[in-house]
Amino acid sequence: MQKAGAIIALIAGVFGVIAAGITLFVGGIGSAVQADGAGTVVGLGWGGLLFSFATIILGALAISAKGRGIGIALMVASLLGAILGGTLVAVFMVLALVGGLLATLGVKPAQPAATT
Repeated sequence: MQKAGAIIALIAGVFGVIAAGITLFVGGIGSAVQADGAGTVVGLGWGGLLFSFATIILGALAISAKGRGIGIALMVASLLGAILGGTLVAVFMVLALVGGLLATLGVKPAQPAATT
């Protein structure tokens, strides 16, 4: 279940990068025509790009992680990406949140050493 969550997070991160690129494109066009709030849209695009890349990196690390820390960091990055990335990025960050939850819950507890 841990690897499945990591793969889901990787896919969500890739689609999040694409969504952030679209957000940056729309914000750039808005800036070119001097629309109100275009700077905010560009800022959301950069935030989405940052947290989408963080989701990709943490998803790759979650494949072979031994503890729950990477999964928790993945969930935090997906929540921040949903808040600071705009609507398009937020759709895919929800998927990354599910992947982080699976990566966290899928970690097997450590087996205690056998004593003789």
